[in-house]
Amino acid sequence: MKKFNLFKEIITADKKSLQEAINSGRKFGIRIDGEICHEPFGSQDILIYAGTVEANTPLEAALGKNYQVLEDNERVLIKASANWQEIIGFNKLRATYDDTTADGVDEFSTKEMEEIGWHATEFNIKYRTLVEIVEEKCDGTLICIEQEEPYQFSGLGFVDNLTHAKDVMFDYCQKEVKRVIAEDEDFTRDNLSEDELEAAEFFKAL
Repeated sequence: MKKFNLFKEIITADKKSLQEAINSGRKFGIRIDGEICHEPFGSQDILIYAGTVEANTPLEAALGKNYQVLEDNERVLIKASANWQEIIGFNKLRATYDDTTADGVDEFSTKEMEEIGWHATEFNIKYRTLVEIVEEKCDGTLICIEQEEPYQFSGLGFVDNLTHAKDVMFDYCQKEVKRVIAEDEDFTRDNLSEDELEAAEFFKAL
């Protein structure tokens, strides 16, 4: 997955398209690639702005005080990191996972991925581990704010192919559960609890 760090990125939108969206009176969004889109927003619409603007509002004020906007000939350059909390709000429902809280990732957006994550915890496989596997092996975008000093991270993950991500997670868990059963005395087949046995069978690890 590629990382889109709002602390570092400047979003470039077409000036004419943005002005038309403002003057339309309709709710519109600005995607991370600078494209203008309208409701209903799709699963791949990762937005840095969503809202309705009063017609003829000057561009530098149209998006609100938490955006830095600079007009550059036919382009509009936008910095959006100061509006991160709002950006979470209008993207969260379409994200594959939410890594914006102090508790980290605790749920996946699809039933199939969440079922894998839930069963995996029986063998001490954490959601964090599964997210790292997905970010390493799957295509998608992690929109985030990240800095090193002082350390700060908050992000939303959008996976391009959810079926592939599910398969990647399942394969990792299956191998890990088989390894644990083979190597850890506490998880030998005879020592498995009912829930652990159910999870092992779910992963076809017995």
